[in-house]
Amino acid sequence: MARVGYVRVSSVNQNTDRQDLGEVDKTFTEKLSGKDTKRPELLAMMDYVREGDHVVVHSIDRLARDLRDLQDIVTTLNAKDVAITFLSEKLTFGAGAGDALAKLQLQMMGAFAEFERNLIRSRQAQGIALAKERGVYTDRKRKPKIDYSMVEKLSAEGLSTYKIAAKMGISRMSVHRILHP
Repeated sequence: MARVGYVRVSSVNQNTDRQDLGEVDKTFTEKLSGKDTKRPELLAMMDYVREGDHVVVHSIDRLARDLRDLQDIVTTLNAKDVAITFLSEKLTFGAGAGDALAKLQLQMMGAFAEFERNLIRSRQAQGIALAKERGVYTDRKRKPKIDYSMVEKLSAEGLSTYKIAAKMGISRMSVHRILHP
């Protein structure tokens, strides 16, 4: 019987430290949005767990942002005779556990997570629309990735960070971070 952790943050820039799961045998960590269930680490965790295992997640919204997805994941785990615990909400769901109050709480918390995601999307769309009206928002293309080897080559040739930045069209701080990690 393994104790398996699942940790998720929405982007690569976010830190997972606040999601302390206690002692676990294996942890699956994801740095992706929870908007759907097509997440590699989630799928790997669901495939990894076996009968009698126990999955630990910091909070419901770390597992899913959609009520239907949340219910499907919990149901799938329970069908494999795998229990799941949400530490923040202090809820545990095991196979055959017919706790009506716990099920109601799961549905309510899942609905709140979905509602919160919809609010965020709505606010984002409103903010973009207002910025476009003011002419301060443009659908700009992302800059191409920085060629680290070119930065290092130009530095080896004796160019200053200012000249490298100007030549490559990147910031001086980007050059500095590449050369002095």
